[in-house]
Amino acid sequence: MRKTLLLAALPVLALTGCTTETALNCTKKGMDSAVSVVWQPADFDRTGGATIRVCANGECEEATSRNPEDPFASLSIRLPEDIGPKKLPVELTVTPAKGGKPLKDTKTAELVKEQPNGPGCEPTVWRAAFRAHPEKGLISPEGLSLQPSRPAG
Repeated sequence: MRKTLLLAALPVLALTGCTTETALNCTKKGMDSAVSVVWQPADFDRTGGATIRVCANGECEEATSRNPEDPFASLSIRLPEDIGPKKLPVELTVTPAKGGKPLKDTKTAELVKEQPNGPGCEPTVWRAAFRAHPEKGLISPEGLSLQPSRPAG
């Protein structure tokens, strides 16, 4: 009887073999290596909006500052997956929609390793983030609320 149970269980055990990914409890989130710039469109409202241009690693992306009622907007410059822990110059140009002098700023991005699916799980990506500010240029995104501001009362 024991021999029969063991033989019956063998195919089930063979089919439930673990892969490294399963053993590590990896999730399946996708992510790319990138330099990202976020902003609050309301910050650019007094100039009638703006065009935001970001350049990094020889690539540039451009967008309008968007509707001031949107809580945030962003641009990302995709980087090679195997770029590693590099330092890259990031250039920002903010051109006011109502005219005026464009704001230009350059900061160095330190790419940080991220594993969105957990340690030891793919993908391994390299990322950096900044906030675009209408007067200060590229600043840390730390403390940026992604929630719309609500009037007091």
